[in-house]
Amino acid sequence: MIEIANISKTFNTGKPNQVNAISNVNLNIKAGEFVVIVGSNGSGKTTLLNLVAGNILPNTGTITIDSNNVTRLPEYKRSKWIARIFQNPLLGTAADLSIVDNFRLAAIRTQYKGLSIGKNESFKKLVKDKIATLGMGLENKIEQPIGTLSGGQRQALTLLMSVMDTCKILLLDEPTAALDPRSAENVMQIADSLIKEYSLTAILVTHNLKDAGNYGSRIIQMGEGEVLRDVSTIEKSKLKQNDLFDWFG
Repeated sequence: MIEIANISKTFNTGKPNQVNAISNVNLNIKAGEFVVIVGSNGSGKTTLLNLVAGNILPNTGTITIDSNNVTRLPEYKRSKWIARIFQNPLLGTAADLSIVDNFRLAAIRTQYKGLSIGKNESFKKLVKDKIATLGMGLENKIEQPIGTLSGGQRQALTLLMSVMDTCKILLLDEPTAALDPRSAENVMQIADSLIKEYSLTAILVTHNLKDAGNYGSRIIQMGEGEVLRDVSTIEKSKLKQNDLFDWFG
């Protein structure tokens, strides 16, 4: 599904503040895998996610998604495969629009947008039914501006919106970092459920080692722009929480 071959990314090349963020990374992520990437600040994990998403392009190497070479494609041209959840709950939605309007925009994310976003009664019912599965009581508030919701509510809805249109890959960029512990746990459970239900290929970047242990089928540890560890499903099942903490010594 995702093949990363000899990818390197350097910022500020030739300047005193040059940063070699990613150095000759090779990864092969199979369809349906849920990969968790951990690492200290500056390890390159977020840069790697941005390279897959297409918000930045590599200096060298290739990225292939579903047998398509996307190395030089910008982010918007990768949207037919990729949905992304950001760390900041304010990103990824239009704060002043209602919940249902945001869901309608998400449903036509990869399609041509005309003068009307076309939300009819059947679509409203669909949105209500989907939101009801969260058990948060928001299905009766779909006309409320999404910007008035809490961070946890907004992230939960954003996860649902990510699968309203075509999506094969879900990128989770520290999605719980700005949330309280209870909301964070709820968001991760929703993400895990959607990944399984829709057979998504997922990449989670996180500092939360508890989540790294509890979720995903594979763990990758990064450091100084390189892959330090690549732990398979079988090896991951044998890991204990303290093992993960020991990685960071």
